[in-house]
Amino acid sequence: MDFYSFYTGNEFEAYKYLGAHPDQTGVWFRTFAPSATSIAVIGEFNNWQPHYMNKIHDGNFFECHIEGAKVGEMYKYKIQGKNGQTIDHCDPYGFGMQLRPEHASIIRNLDDYKFSDSKWMKNRTDAKNKPLNIYEVHLGSFKANPDDEHGWYTYDKIAPLLIEHMKENGYNCIELMPVSEHPSDESWGYQNTGFFAPTSRYGTSSQLKEMVDLFHKNNMYVILDFVPVHFAVDAYGLANYDGTPLYEYPNDAVGVSEWGSCNFMHSRGEVRSFLNSAATYWLEEFHIDGLRMDAISRILYWQGDERRGVNGNAVDFVKTLNKGLKDRFQNCMLAAEDSTNFGNVTKPVSEGGLGFDYKWDMGWMNDTLDYMRTAPEYRSANYHKLTFSMMYYYNANFLLPLSHDENVHGKATILQKMSGDYDNKFPQVRLFYMYMMTHPGKKLNFMGNEIGQFREWDEKREQDWTILDFPKHEQFNQYIAKLNKLYLKNSALWEYDYTEDGFKWIDCHQEADCIYAYKRSSHDKELVIVLNFSDTSKQYSMPVNEFDSGTSFKPVLHTDWIEFGGNTKKSVASLKSDKSGLSLNLPAYSGILLEVVKAISK
Repeated sequence: MDFYSFYTGNEFEAYKYLGAHPDQTGVWFRTFAPSATSIAVIGEFNNWQPHYMNKIHDGNFFECHIEGAKVGEMYKYKIQGKNGQTIDHCDPYGFGMQLRPEHASIIRNLDDYKFSDSKWMKNRTDAKNKPLNIYEVHLGSFKANPDDEHGWYTYDKIAPLLIEHMKENGYNCIELMPVSEHPSDESWGYQNTGFFAPTSRYGTSSQLKEMVDLFHKNNMYVILDFVPVHFAVDAYGLANYDGTPLYEYPNDAVGVSEWGSCNFMHSRGEVRSFLNSAATYWLEEFHIDGLRMDAISRILYWQGDERRGVNGNAVDFVKTLNKGLKDRFQNCMLAAEDSTNFGNVTKPVSEGGLGFDYKWDMGWMNDTLDYMRTAPEYRSANYHKLTFSMMYYYNANFLLPLSHDENVHGKATILQKMSGDYDNKFPQVRLFYMYMMTHPGKKLNFMGNEIGQFREWDEKREQDWTILDFPKHEQFNQYIAKLNKLYLKNSALWEYDYTEDGFKWIDCHQEADCIYAYKRSSHDKELVIVLNFSDTSKQYSMPVNEFDSGTSFKPVLHTDWIEFGGNTKKSVASLKSDKSGLSLNLPAYSGILLEVVKAISK
C-alpha cells in the first residue's frame, strides 16, 4: 500500500494490505488505529486469548502473523484506547462477519471464486445509449425460503429465481439494496458495520460472487447500493474505533446524521481511502457493474441542508472517488441519489463535474406522483407538472426512480398512490407507467411494483405474490411485462436519451383535456405517445404538420386493451392522418404508443 496516498485520501486498494490475509502458514492481521495504546487479535484459532499486535510503519498501524489461523475462522480486535478503556471491535476491513446480533469478523480468501464472465466484463458499457431497466431488490423480502428459519435464500439460490422473474417481466439490471454487513434488519443495509463484508444473512462472499456471475451469464447488469455518507453507531464497529472519533466527526452538530448514525469525516484522508477502497473492492472482487451512491445531498451540503453551505472537502472526496473508479473501471456505472440542484453532477471530473454517470430524477418522481394523486377535476390546473421535467432534463443524465422509499413508511405503494377507488387505480397506473417508460431517462422500479403490490413494503415479509391470483393484478402484470419488453427492444426509447434528438413535444398545451403527445426517436425508428390523464373519453386530433403527407401510425400498445383489463378491443391496424391531424379516440385514463411507419420529413 502507498502510505502517502492512504493519508492524502488517494489510496484505492487499502483492503489488499489492511484486514486479514491468509498465507501458506497462517494469517496476517493489520489495522489502522493511530490513537490505540495496544491491540490484540482474539479468535477461534487462539481460544479467544489475546495475541498482541506490533506497531509498524509510523506507529499508526498494528500488525501480527498468527500461525495456524485459517479461512472461515472468526476473530476480533481487542483495542485499548488512551483512556484505558478496552473494547472488542470487528475489523473495519474484514471480508466477512457473523450474523447479527453477533459481530465477529470472519477470515475470507479474496480468491474464493473463479468467475466465468470475461466476455461480459469486456463488452459491458455504462448503458448511456442502451436500454437500462432496473429492478431494485431487497434480498430478504423478495421471496421467502420455507427451508430457512429467517425465510432467507442464499445469494446463489435466489439468483435463478430473480433472473427468471426479471426475464419474464422485462428487466435487464438488478440493483441490490446494500448487502454490506449491518446489525439491524430495519436499516435495510443503510447503516453498516462491515463495509467490506457481504452480509451473512444470505451466505458467503463466494456465494455472492456466484450470484453476480450468473446474472452476467444471462446478460444482466448488477448494481449495488453503496453508502459513503454514514455508518452504524454500534460500539463494536467504526465508532470511536481506536478510542477516538477516527472515522466520524468529533462534533455532534455535524457528526450525527438525521438517521442517528455517525457521519463519515470526509476531510480526513484515511477516511477517504477507506471509502475509495470499499467501492473498489465491490467492483474489483465481485465484478459489480455499478454503484448507486446513497444520500449524496448529505455529501454536497452540510447535513444535506443547502442553507448550511457546500461541504467542500466532501465534494472533493466524491470527485476523487468517482474519477479514481472511472480510471480503474471505465465501463462501470456510477449513480447519485441526489435531490438537490447542485450543478454538473453527471459531468466528468475533468470537465468540472462530480463524475457520476447518472442522477436520480427526484423532481420527476415527486411531480409525477403528486399529479397522479390529484383528483381528475384538478389535473388541468396542475397540467404542467408532467411537462416541467423536460425543461431541466438536459442538465444531467437523469434516471427515473420509483424506489423502495416510495413504497414504505405511510407513503403508500405506487398503485395505492393513484387517485380514486380500487377499480380506477388500475387504468391510471397503466397510464402512469406508459408515461414513465416512454419518458427520456433510464428506469428503476422497486420489486412488487410490477404486480400492483397494494400492501406497503415490509422487510420481514415476502412480496404478496398471491395477488396475481386476482385478475386485475394478473392483467396488470402482463401489461407491465409487455411494456418493459417493448422498452428493451425499441431503440427510440433509449438510444438518444441524453441528446435533444431523442424527444420532441407534439402537443403539450391541452390543459383543459389533460392530453399530452410527444415523439421519441433513434437513428432508425420513431414512436409517438399520446396520453389522456382525464377521467372522460376524448376525441383528439393530434397535429401531424411535421410528418410527411401520408404518414401512417401503427398501434404498438394501448393501455386500455381488454387483455390488460381495459375496455378497448385490440387492434394493430395502421392509422392514417389527414390535413386536420390524426384522429384518436382516447378512453378515460388511457395512453397509446404508435410506431411511425413513414419517416419524418427533414
